[in-house]
Amino acid sequence: MSRSARASEAATAAPADTANDRFKRRFQATYWNSITAAVVVHFLVFVVFPRMSAADAGVDAHVMDAIRLPPVVDIPPPPERIARPATPVISASADVDVTLPVTSFSVTPSVHLAPPTTGVTSGHRERAVPFTPFTVAPMLRNRDDVARALERSYPALLRDAGIGGTTHVWIHLDREGRVTDRRIDASSGQQSLDDVALRVVELMQFTPARNRDQLVAVWVSIPIRFISRD
Repeated sequence: MSRSARASEAATAAPADTANDRFKRRFQATYWNSITAAVVVHFLVFVVFPRMSAADAGVDAHVMDAIRLPPVVDIPPPPERIARPATPVISASADVDVTLPVTSFSVTPSVHLAPPTTGVTSGHRERAVPFTPFTVAPMLRNRDDVARALERSYPALLRDAGIGGTTHVWIHLDREGRVTDRRIDASSGQQSLDDVALRVVELMQFTPARNRDQLVAVWVSIPIRFISRD
């Protein structure tokens, strides 16, 4: 037989049994045995073991009481601001209550005029004081200073309440117009206002009073007014 014939016969012969083929045959048997064992084990698990169920995971619900809201209340607007009491206006006047009528020497000759004297008394209001005639009345010289002193000394309680009054004070002036004595002629009805008036008159400065060409000491009544203006 020629060489080419032998090669053709070897090519047509059955293929040789390799190790890979043998491994596949052994693995196929192992695979089906494993599948069978797994089916049997799962069957036994479902048959032998007790039936399991999921636990109740519910939450206890607590019913809350409804809260009743209070009714809606309309808030009123804030009250208007209370107006501050008006600043009282204090007037200090040097009006003299004890006055003489206009004297004319053509009507009343000088020989008939009474000489300066302090012996005559005047029963004006509550208390009498000696009266001295004069032809030139004393005049208050520091009116502004007196008004400021009265404003500073005005009792705060009465000022804020708008309470005022008029105190008439007798003031004795010496020949130089200096205040040497003072006393209440007519009360304002408020003791504190009367006390302020007595203190303030000590600050007053007057021009001297004259009776014709002579300087005289006189008593004059000064109304001191505490006025609260609305």
